[in-house]
Amino acid sequence: MKEWNHTSMFFIRVHWIYLALFLFIFNIIFFINFLDLKERLNSSVITATSENVGANFFLSLMSTEIGPLKSSVKEEETPSISRAAFLTFTNIWPEDIRTFLGREIPGFSTFNTEIAIAGLGTDLTTLPIESAPPLEMLLKERELADKDKAIPKISQEKGTSPVPNTGKDVAYIYHSHSWESFLPSLPGKKTADEAVSLNESKNIIAVGKKLKDELMKRGIGASHSTSNVTEELKKKNWNYNYSYALSRETVIEAMAQKSSISYLIDIHRDSQPKKLTTTMINGKPFARLFFIVGKENRNYERNLALAKELNKKLEEEFPGISRGVFIKTKDDGNGVYNQDLSSQSMLLEFGGVENNNTELDNSIEAFAKIFSEYYWDSEEVNGN
Repeated sequence: MKEWNHTSMFFIRVHWIYLALFLFIFNIIFFINFLDLKERLNSSVITATSENVGANFFLSLMSTEIGPLKSSVKEEETPSISRAAFLTFTNIWPEDIRTFLGREIPGFSTFNTEIAIAGLGTDLTTLPIESAPPLEMLLKERELADKDKAIPKISQEKGTSPVPNTGKDVAYIYHSHSWESFLPSLPGKKTADEAVSLNESKNIIAVGKKLKDELMKRGIGASHSTSNVTEELKKKNWNYNYSYALSRETVIEAMAQKSSISYLIDIHRDSQPKKLTTTMINGKPFARLFFIVGKENRNYERNLALAKELNKKLEEEFPGISRGVFIKTKDDGNGVYNQDLSSQSMLLEFGGVENNNTELDNSIEAFAKIFSEYYWDSEEVNGN
């Protein structure tokens, strides 16, 4: 009888411990979310853990309740509970050195970028580089913007735009970092940090204008924002970190005015040197391009699929033109990039700071050709 009482008391105490632990965790989560902190507990850590732990671990957990699943579990591959808990709470992966150093070395978080598809020569040592604009340089550039008229521009055809076969604008081209420019268009400038301009005939806006023209020639209606992000940020007293918040306002307004817009294309340029951002294809020089996909938004999987499909078609027709498809979280970038606004969003980077107009033009035309083929094939599949 005494043994039975001792056993009963033991189980009662264990249940009370579990209940207390549950209430403790519940109260902590409630308290943190109640505070409405900018950084709060979310599913990103659990998602990262689940992706790395593997399916066999979850099968082993489920098999404790569902007997038939035990036959599907490979015991020798089943990780321990302690390992899973360690990975979840520390987010340190013994197989990946980046997880040991990423939080300790300034700037090392850049290497958290995930390579979904690696283009020719792409690895952890050749990841994209994003440079913030020196404000004083941009202000000086504004004073000089109208003085030099002799600088070659990225070619832009003049004349009336053709009427698109789509009958309406379906693509919206914009620039979250409109100041990004190219050294060949900026005489006297020699470093990546100096490759900035407020003159839309010299900066990345010219690339967007050329892309719009190429899409229109292929029957695809497109709108293009030429907003000067630097000046708009200054008006709002916002710093560089708010550039995506600013461009978000622009995109939302455009989509409200034209409900037909479904493809969002944010155009940038990289800061890597020419040897990484240039290639020769059939005797012609091309500025290499690549895709950035934000992982922390509801459209992540569909946008990733779009980037992979376009990347595949580009490589099939222009081998070596792409540096790949990269995935970024908030640990190494914005993480969203306004791609939650459409499941057909892309952040596309054309070339680097040292690419010239000829190389950029060739790449813009190549992308427009591939995108238009993809678009019309999709419309045919959808019965439009």
